[in-house]
Formats: sequence, C-alpha cells, structure tokens
Amino acid sequence: MTNDFAQHFAAEWIEAWNSHDLDKILSHYADDFEMSSPYIRQIAGEPSGKLKGKNQVATYWAQALQRIPDLHFELINTLVGVNSVTLYYQGVSGLAAEVLYFDNAGKVVKAHAHYSNH
Repeated sequence: MTNDFAQHFAAEWIEAWNSHDLDKILSHYADDFEMSSPYIRQIAGEPSGKLKGKNQVATYWAQALQRIPDLHFELINTLVGVNSVTLYYQGVSGLAAEVLYFDNAGKVVKAHAHYSNH
C-alpha cells in the first residue's frame, strides 16, 4: 500500500459517494467483498451487521442513498496500513471511519464502518 494509492483512492471514493452514483461507488469494490456497519442492522435489517457481495451491499446502499438524499462526506484524513486504508471523514450525522482492505487488483475486499453517532 502506497501513500499515493491511498490518497488517490480516498479522493475517488469521496467523490463517488458525494455523486450518489451507485455504480461509481461499487466500482471500488471486488464482487465478493464483505461489509460490516451498525447501519446494516437498521437499514438492511440484518442482525449481524454484515453483508457479503456486491448484490447485497448494492441493495443496502441504494436504500441508504434513498433515505439520506443530502448525503455528503468530507474527508478529514487518510490513514495508510499494510494492505488497508482508513478513511476518516465527516458524514451526515457525525464523524465516521471506514477501514478498507484491498486485494492485489486494488479493489476493496472487506470494509468495516465505524460512526460516532448511529
């Protein structure tokens, strides 16, 4: 993981979410990626808070985008790990951090979302 890749990814990721373009958002992820978030329990009704695969996550994110039409993220910082990046940002309802793990092709294979208010 290089700092250049992480910074470029972060800028593209924030822009994709702020565009509300689901295909653009999903383009950053591998087909079988796993997502965990406390909001998955509320929005998707999945008690584990976890989803696997683009189809499940696309349905969840489509619902989230519909429920939050003013969704906008502002990047605060990008933290670089060995094969991961943590994006620290201001979301609609407070601070958030997402830890994103990457495959060799530069696609996210696992993501863990954390929120200050949920």
